[in-house]
Amino acid sequence: MPDLIRLYIKHVLIGYAIAAVFVVMLLYFDIAHLWHLVSTSDKGWLAVLVLWFANGVVFAGVQFGIAVMNMKDDDDDEPRGGKRQFNDHPQGQMIPIRIAAGGPDKQRQRH
Repeated sequence: MPDLIRLYIKHVLIGYAIAAVFVVMLLYFDIAHLWHLVSTSDKGWLAVLVLWFANGVVFAGVQFGIAVMNMKDDDDDEPRGGKRQFNDHPQGQMIPIRIAAGGPDKQRQRH
């Protein structure tokens, strides 16, 4: 199995585990009376399943995103350019030049 697929599966499982803990905490602390709604309904298990799945999608995506952003590439330690100073330019100092903003088209529109 490729390393990227293994990384994805691992972090998606971690995200769904976090979502399970989150849903259990929502039910345990009875946020918005969810425990009462779930326990008194005959389809309460379906609501818990959908709540867990939907939160799992979010938490798994965030977990995988964090994992990808934390991947370190050792080649990024050296500067690659874009650091040139203006004084090192072969022509010397940059000099601002005034350029007229309007051309013949702009002058015709004013009349």
